[in-house]
Amino acid sequence: MTAFMTPPAIDAPLPRAEFEARLRAIGDARYHDKHPFHDRLHSGQCSMTEVQAWVINRWHYQSSIPMKDAAFMSRCRDPDLRRAWRSRIDDHDGGPESGGGIRRWLKLAEGVGLDPEYVASGAGVMPATRFAVDAYVRFVRDEPLIAAMASSLTEMFAPAIHTRRIDGLLEHYSFANPETVSYFRHRLTEAPKDVRFTLDWVLTHAVTRADQEAAIAALTFKTDVLWAQLDALWNGYVEGRIPPGAWQPGEGQAR
Repeated sequence: MTAFMTPPAIDAPLPRAEFEARLRAIGDARYHDKHPFHDRLHSGQCSMTEVQAWVINRWHYQSSIPMKDAAFMSRCRDPDLRRAWRSRIDDHDGGPESGGGIRRWLKLAEGVGLDPEYVASGAGVMPATRFAVDAYVRFVRDEPLIAAMASSLTEMFAPAIHTRRIDGLLEHYSFANPETVSYFRHRLTEAPKDVRFTLDWVLTHAVTRADQEAAIAALTFKTDVLWAQLDALWNGYVEGRIPPGAWQPGEGQAR
């Protein structure tokens, strides 16, 4: 290095392409598509008890997403940002009478033999699931906007797992049909739309190295939230260590 050249500052912002690559690498290393429960589910190895437990516990996550997004919007002073984010709530809640990911998830619940009212009540959700999901909602409510937005970027990695899930469920389980897998089909178009906006916003507005590292940490945190839910599910219903207060096989069956 010549005398007139100075080394780059340690805290210099990453170039945009390198920042994006760091974000995407989190999915390669940590996204929950690599959890053994998903291999078990998609290959037809899950018992109906395990499938029902997954549907019940994943409901707490699904039903909390629009609450998370509403909490985020309550902090946004930019009306353009609010307008862009509002579609996420519409995607999950749907209209007054029909549509929405929440209703589609309850169709899946009905398809696997559960009472949708029981599932929607949240009864039987494992403590670890509730703890992880509620921590995510609090994170989005309380952390700086860049971190809060970056935490949603697990959607970058979701279409591949949804495609495998649709194929695996239809191949291996009698409950699977176009209606019961419709939640996942809709996410194939909804998630990429959300990613395009959110990724560009984060890459554009994280202008300091500290902002970039906060975004990277936030996305890492979100992968931990997803992974923890599956660890709890595996421990409870594959290994047979169901925690107190959690759903017991045979409860909440469709009437």
